[in-house]
Amino acid sequence: MKALILALALAAVAPAGLAPVAMAQTTSGISKQASPPSYGAPISLAAAEALIDRAITAARTGGHRMAVAVVEPSGELVAFARMDDTQYGSIYVAQRKASTAARYRLATSTMEERVLAGRTVSLANDDSLPIAGGIPIIVDGHIVGAIGVSGASAAEDAAVATAALAAD
Repeated sequence: MKALILALALAAVAPAGLAPVAMAQTTSGISKQASPPSYGAPISLAAAEALIDRAITAARTGGHRMAVAVVEPSGELVAFARMDDTQYGSIYVAQRKASTAARYRLATSTMEERVLAGRTVSLANDDSLPIAGGIPIIVDGHIVGAIGVSGASAAEDAAVATAALAAD
């Protein structure tokens, strides 16, 4: 039942198009998923707080009230903020999105797209949250953590996380 409810919820916030999964051609001619970046040293508190500040600025610009979490590669929390009057459920969701992106080394939007394309096996994993808004933080080709954002639609959450990562 839980899987059905989550699948219906994901369908309600589905993006207009699905991005292709990165694939690499092997010598045998069989395609396989390209290898994700390796893990690096955990993000610093100062860098995590700077990302949160940029995410909050992007959220305010969009008129959203959001929760923002930054985790280290293990998925453990480094920094967190909840804007005033953000729904309390977003606290947990932002942290789960960040943890999922870090632990599985891919954006949660990619996981969401795979579920919507029929790969529903992800819904059976209690350790992941395949809803857009979690993105790995990559420095010098290594994952140093991830950011998770919650409080608006999945697409808006992902846009705020992307804006935080894009700003320098």
